[in-house]
Amino acid sequence: MASSSTSSPLPLLLLLLLVLLAASPAAGDDAGGSDKLTRIRVYMHERFAGANATALAVVPSPLGANETFGRVAVLDDELRDGPDHGNSALIGRFQGIFAGTALPGTPAAFQSAISLVFTAGEYAGSTLAMVGPVLGFAGAIERPLVGGTGAFRMARGYCVMTAAASTAVSVVYEVDLFVLLHAA
Repeated sequence: MASSSTSSPLPLLLLLLLVLLAASPAAGDDAGGSDKLTRIRVYMHERFAGANATALAVVPSPLGANETFGRVAVLDDELRDGPDHGNSALIGRFQGIFAGTALPGTPAAFQSAISLVFTAGEYAGSTLAMVGPVLGFAGAIERPLVGGTGAFRMARGYCVMTAAASTAVSVVYEVDLFVLLHAA
C-alpha cells in the first residue's frame, strides 16, 4: 500500500498565527506612540524669612548650625502663573519636605519629596509628584516627576527650576515641567 507524503498546511498556519499574535501589541497597548510630552511653566514663590515664611527648617542638623546633614525643612509655597506676585494668579501650592544628606566637608545636598497641587486653572484638582536630590540651590535644579493624580495620572517626566528673582527674604523660581502623559 502506498502512503501519501503530503501533509496538511494547518499546523504551519497555526504556528505562523501564534508568532504574529505574540509579536503584535495587545488591544489597548500603546502601539502608535500616543504618549504626549507637555511643557508647563509655572512660578514658585517662596519666603524663607520673616513672619510669613513659607519654608522653614523644622529640625536642625545634630552636627551644628552650619551643617546640612540631618537638617529637615518643610515648605508650603505659592504656585503662580507668573513671576510677579502682584500681577499673577495663584494656581496652586508647591508643598514638600527636604532632608539634608551631605556629610560635613562635602557640598550641600538634600533629598526632597514635593507635591505640586493645582487648585485653579487648566489643571485644577490635579497633582504632580516630584522626588530626588537637590545638589545645592545655584543654577538649574533638575528633578524627576514620578506620577500624579487627575490630569496627571500615570505621568512621568522631569522638572527644571531656575531662580527668576530673589530678595533677602524671598525667591521666585521659574518651574518648567516636562510631563509625558499617556493619551487615552
